[in-house]
Amino acid sequence: MPGTWETSNTPDPGRGNGMLAQVTSNLPAGARVDYVAYPATAFPWEGDVYAASRNRAVDNARGIIAATAERCPLTNFALVGYSQGADAAGDLAAEIGTGLGVIGPHRLVAVGLLSDPRRSELDPFVGPPVAGTGAGGARAGGFGFVTPNVRTICAVGDLYCSTPPEDFVTRLAGFLAISAGSPFEQLENYRDEATALYNDIMTAGGIPMLQLQLTPEANELREQKIRTFYESQIHQDYSNYVVDGRGTTATRWLHDWIASKA
Repeated sequence: MPGTWETSNTPDPGRGNGMLAQVTSNLPAGARVDYVAYPATAFPWEGDVYAASRNRAVDNARGIIAATAERCPLTNFALVGYSQGADAAGDLAAEIGTGLGVIGPHRLVAVGLLSDPRRSELDPFVGPPVAGTGAGGARAGGFGFVTPNVRTICAVGDLYCSTPPEDFVTRLAGFLAISAGSPFEQLENYRDEATALYNDIMTAGGIPMLQLQLTPEANELREQKIRTFYESQIHQDYSNYVVDGRGTTATRWLHDWIASKA
């Protein structure tokens, strides 16, 4: 599942497949790659708010898997996502991990996530350690039965997947972006995440602490941090980000791992 602005409802083949092209190219014979088309937008003025865009990606991917599983009952599956696509791929993997998904958990043999906005500190991790969780907060139920087949990669300094636990303003904004616009029947899925965030805020000092993070000085520091992050291009540099002592990049590592499952 491509990241934000890497695809659309009507994808243009000329745009390529973005970051994940380096993961899915030249896989072993017999492996088929399906890219999931979805709005891939992040802001309301683009037509689909983030949550609605992400939910469309989940629905479309679920449909592809269901159709393929029906035609090919012996086929196994892998989910790979980058950025917003990692958010969607992770949510679908978590759904399958409950045992009540579109396929049995045993058929989902690999889940590779680059810069997952809902990364948990407990997710199986590859690369140098990073602080905190994804900006949208961790998935409350984790990945269930598919946890052993999950690998997540987050570059040091990538705020999308590594938000400091004490930065409650960013965490709250991320949670609202993740959940806003979701259908009513899905809002209950976010109840546990909202409760966990609320409890963390109250434990850290409640509203007075939150107000301290909203002073002009704090806002200026946060703005500078975000500006530095965007200028660094860290989020767009996973093809060069080294994750092990052999010099393997994030995209190469995921490619080789997915290939080993084919």
